[in-house]
Amino acid sequence: MLIKAPAKINSLLRVLIKETSGYHQIETVLSAVNFYDEIQLTPNDSKLSLEVYGAELGPTEDNLVYKAAKMFFARSDVDGGVDIKLSKRIPAKAGLGGGSSDAGATMRALNLMFGVPFSSKELIEMATQLGSDVPFFASGLGTALAWGRGERLIPTKFQSHVVLALTSIPIETAKAYEALRIPRKTNSGPTMPKKINCLEKPNLWSSNHFEPEIFRQFPDLGQLHKAILATGALAARLSGSGGTLFGLFPNQTRARRACDDLAKSWPHVQFRVVKTLNNQPDPSVLV
Repeated sequence: MLIKAPAKINSLLRVLIKETSGYHQIETVLSAVNFYDEIQLTPNDSKLSLEVYGAELGPTEDNLVYKAAKMFFARSDVDGGVDIKLSKRIPAKAGLGGGSSDAGATMRALNLMFGVPFSSKELIEMATQLGSDVPFFASGLGTALAWGRGERLIPTKFQSHVVLALTSIPIETAKAYEALRIPRKTNSGPTMPKKINCLEKPNLWSSNHFEPEIFRQFPDLGQLHKAILATGALAARLSGSGGTLFGLFPNQTRARRACDDLAKSWPHVQFRVVKTLNNQPDPSVLV
């Protein structure tokens, strides 16, 4: 079985409060885009194995894909195992949710492979234990408003052409949260539109609480943010806690023009034109 695990962007990311457990409550709009890792899963009699290609991600036991698969088998009555091959294209520590997407996609693929032992709601509840982005990817939705620890999801529609600026500046999510200065009034700044069934005019509601501190620590990211806006983007944001920036555009022509212009001025940054997805890809059976 093969499944594509898409990257995501956060067109809205507001950090609300820190729980006594150490977790942060968030409000965010996540959209999957057509930039993928690929995961191949082959069932076997008993063991769980993971091979990673295209990146060095550390010990297997620490990988979210391995943790997701281990949780799946531990909580189901499935008798068997799986060999997993993960081909990485989404950069790590970039704010694009690559590891979370891989975990969510793995859970959806295993659920289909072994006869759907879990409902979608149960998968999302399990995914919450792996990180705040994993429930979104376990849901298979294209765009959703998420809050709490990311487990509370409302499907919505958001179509946009996107220019990704892959800066190769690695930012540790945990350290970004530590440095974050949460506004006393979490309702300050842009707010979500009243009708979230179709997210229009992102310049009026798009925001990211991480940007002030991240731009202070990495001034080049702040300058690149301004440069993306100068190309005519409807909005420009840091994705997650960075270091990827992105711009939203109404059509592919304008997105490609902006991408070309930015590449000339920022030769050390990799730019990529993508688009948001209506739904995340379903697993496909290899023949």
